[in-house]
Amino acid sequence: MKAIVCTKYGPPEVLQLKEVEKPTPKSNEVLIKIFAVVVGIEDTMQRKGIPYFGRFFVGFTKPRKPILGTEFAGEIEVVGKNVKLFKKGDEVFGSTGAGFGCYAQYMCMPEEGFLSIKLPKISYEDAAPVCGALAAWNLLKAKANVLSGQEVLINDAAGSIGSAAVQIAKALGAEVTGVCSTADLKFVESLGSDKVIDYTTADFTKNGQTYDVILDVTGKPSFSHCKNSLKKRGFYLTTYPTLSVLLQMFWTGIQNDKKVIFSATGLMPVSKRLSFLKDLILLLEEGKLKTIIDRSYRLDQIVEAHQYVEQGHIKGNVVITIGNNNKKNNKSNTDESN
Repeated sequence: MKAIVCTKYGPPEVLQLKEVEKPTPKSNEVLIKIFAVVVGIEDTMQRKGIPYFGRFFVGFTKPRKPILGTEFAGEIEVVGKNVKLFKKGDEVFGSTGAGFGCYAQYMCMPEEGFLSIKLPKISYEDAAPVCGALAAWNLLKAKANVLSGQEVLINDAAGSIGSAAVQIAKALGAEVTGVCSTADLKFVESLGSDKVIDYTTADFTKNGQTYDVILDVTGKPSFSHCKNSLKKRGFYLTTYPTLSVLLQMFWTGIQNDKKVIFSATGLMPVSKRLSFLKDLILLLEEGKLKTIIDRSYRLDQIVEAHQYVEQGHIKGNVVITIGNNNKKNNKSNTDESN
């Protein structure tokens, strides 16, 4: 089978399309034919091996698991003899977390992993990024417990997690302020943001406005930079596990004041992820949450996909489509310009 292999940390060009052995599922696993996989900021970080302290867990000079990618959608082709929850032909989506392995035509996954049946009306391309919305749901609902009427600011509201966070915060009844570039103002407004701030002309930390929750998915402003923009006992939420964030998370955790919280989908127990997923699926069915696809690429265009993501101008999600899938809604716009 074909797969993208990352043999060392570095720029997008270290990702190489190679022929590798097709995996065979164990008794408790399913073999999934992958039709769509998400490329996000976290994927570019994994490729570069940052943050550097994370290499202790995933490999010092190169990834221990050279096939990257964590969020996917596809169809089960083979089930292990002990598998009870799934059958051949099931359309599924999920996340491998630290298991990676999605940049390929096939992969194996244990049935007790983060794997769920895809809604029939949702295409594979639209289903794969739903897992990314879990990070926003986990932070906003489970960690900060956002309530109706609270004020929430989303920094990088146009990106993959940010675009989902805007919709989720609105569904929870919050008053949402989205921070984005000039080109994305109308897009963020279309997601339901009550207010938008153009970061190229204004600094939200200097306008005197305070928020119950600040969700930062850019990794650029620090808690110290945003602290005065938080209300008393407010939450600074982030998806970037820098050493300073982890230290601040520990320090603020023992104080009865403003809190720093880092969380990622892969760190949640599978049972909790599946529970949260039911809530997200309900939002999808009610039309309160939509996955936004900015661009679609082929597997052999993985370098271009990573280059585009690193430019930092994504509106929603970037996906890789794999193989011939007549059930999908083709939203490829790799030939279009933003």
